[in-house]
Amino acid sequence: MRIALLEDEHEQAQHIQSILSEKGHQCDSFPTGQAFLGAVLHRSYDLIILDWQIPDMTGIEVLESIRAQLNWSIPAVFLTQRDSETDIVRALDAGADDYLAKPARAAELIARIHALARRSNPDSEKEVLVYGPFEVNTHQRAILLHGEPLTLTDKDFDLTLFLFQNQGRLLTREMLLERVWGLARDINTRTVDTHMSRLRRRLGVNPENGFRIKTIYQRGYRLETIKTSDELQINDDRAANA
Repeated sequence: MRIALLEDEHEQAQHIQSILSEKGHQCDSFPTGQAFLGAVLHRSYDLIILDWQIPDMTGIEVLESIRAQLNWSIPAVFLTQRDSETDIVRALDAGADDYLAKPARAAELIARIHALARRSNPDSEKEVLVYGPFEVNTHQRAILLHGEPLTLTDKDFDLTLFLFQNQGRLLTREMLLERVWGLARDINTRTVDTHMSRLRRRLGVNPENGFRIKTIYQRGYRLETIKTSDELQINDDRAANA
């Protein structure tokens, strides 16, 4: 997973990064709320870890800003010295998914993170996934649209599945290169753009099928759900009969 860490104490940040990297996670650390917000709102992370007391703002303020601006409900863990019941309740009310007291215990931190990852992606172990008129068979690596099989390459399938599993989330080109192609994120390539353009045509991602792949200028892509004409008509009928 890609994890963003808000921690202003250098030694603490290094300690947490070491715990995470040993389990294969990539962790970027930020010492201020503003730096952290700039990264999380413009890059793609799977989970965030927040300290409460930081120099420029509180961890609560940071989380509230993220929840207000990010249209994907990224899992959030507080890791802080403040451990009163009042503080825990306040953090959870602000949108935190879990709360741990410092010092971080390696096994517990990893277990909590993995539990959150499973809850945030409950479909990850299912064989057949249904997204509107699309049916994705993860074992057969096949996709049906309205019951008809689509002709896709292996990479097309991987990219499609990743998009469906991250609906509403900004996926940067760098993240897609990492997750789908296994390439270093600093490689300058048109691979993602080329595949995304082709995928739009092959998948039939359009208003009639309830989805669109939106290009986010200079950042990446986001798969969005949109109401089909039938759904709009049903809503209109309900409104007329109300």
